[in-house]
Amino acid sequence: MWPESADATKKEEPKPLRSGLTTGCCATACSIAAAHSLLGNKQSSIVSVTLPKGKIVELTIKSYQHHESVVRAGTIKDAGDDPDVTHGAEVFVELKLIPQPEIILMAGKGVGTVTREGLALEVGEPAINPVPRKMISEHLQALAQQYDYAGGFEVSVGVEDGEQLALKTMNPRLGIIGGLSILGTTGIVRPFSCAAYIASIHQGIDVATTNGYRHIAASTGSSSEAVIRDHYQLPEIALIEMGDFVGAVFKHLRNNRQRLKLDKLSICGGFGKMTKLAQGHLDLHSKASSIDLEFLADQVEKLGASVELVAQVQNANTSIEVLKLCQLNNIDLASEICQQALNTARKIVPAHIALEVWAINRQSLVVGTAVEITAESTAEITSE
Repeated sequence: MWPESADATKKEEPKPLRSGLTTGCCATACSIAAAHSLLGNKQSSIVSVTLPKGKIVELTIKSYQHHESVVRAGTIKDAGDDPDVTHGAEVFVELKLIPQPEIILMAGKGVGTVTREGLALEVGEPAINPVPRKMISEHLQALAQQYDYAGGFEVSVGVEDGEQLALKTMNPRLGIIGGLSILGTTGIVRPFSCAAYIASIHQGIDVATTNGYRHIAASTGSSSEAVIRDHYQLPEIALIEMGDFVGAVFKHLRNNRQRLKLDKLSICGGFGKMTKLAQGHLDLHSKASSIDLEFLADQVEKLGASVELVAQVQNANTSIEVLKLCQLNNIDLASEICQQALNTARKIVPAHIALEVWAINRQSLVVGTAVEITAESTAEITSE
């Protein structure tokens, strides 16, 4: 018998997730590369970028192209182990020297333009967020001093296939038309931090309320969004696809209660997701929370279920199985779950915002609702 190799006895250890760099960091690197080419006739394959917190990172410049007085420099976006839609895309800058001592930022091919109020940028501005703007400007100003250059720069930032990639993001709904946004607050992409998704949720709320919509609906997915949209005939701008990040919605409303003008929030999601919210979870992803069958059994018992049904719930495999058992026994568990979910939301969402929660099944049918009775809704009932 051959002896077992040392490698075979080693346990496979999980590797740490790899961080990446933002599109803003990539655009900054390309700006630096193009400026060196124009001002110093240098074309380095590696460019150093100083991030907002002082860390220095190096990026590889994939290509340089000259066309008359413009230099284009491109790099490949590496998002690390984060499932970023722009991972592997080419971010590029087309740089031109101008006589005025200023820096003009423009949206190149694949970068969008802001068309709705409520974002950090004015309508008509290229979708290059404030931190990337600052990074690009500061690095170009430093290079102007280094080369004793008294003029300015016209910077056009683009992303190859950005228009198609943007369709996979929230940009069209946010009113960012024509491509992607150049993002970043630290320059670093933290794997699975979901910071960009949460930022898009916040932006969606800001855009809707800034444009005068006082009722918004936040949904866990496309099916639940379609249900609540069709019921209220809400326009796309008033729909927030929150995914699993219901806490991001609640906390943004709480933290900006004075600024955001909102009267009503509708929450709609699958029965299982709403069960997690009812349990008090604010991240509904399976990695962050799970459904507690004992919790469901307690709710069923409170609703008058038999001892046998309570036991069946405790031994069920899924929340959907629990729902079906209750429906067969005329126990309205779904509405109770919606009420408990509403109670969770009420602890965070400002009191002046009316709340309601809807739960659907896998066939996109509404199985339960909970509507908060406010002074306004009571008056409507009385008038009827």
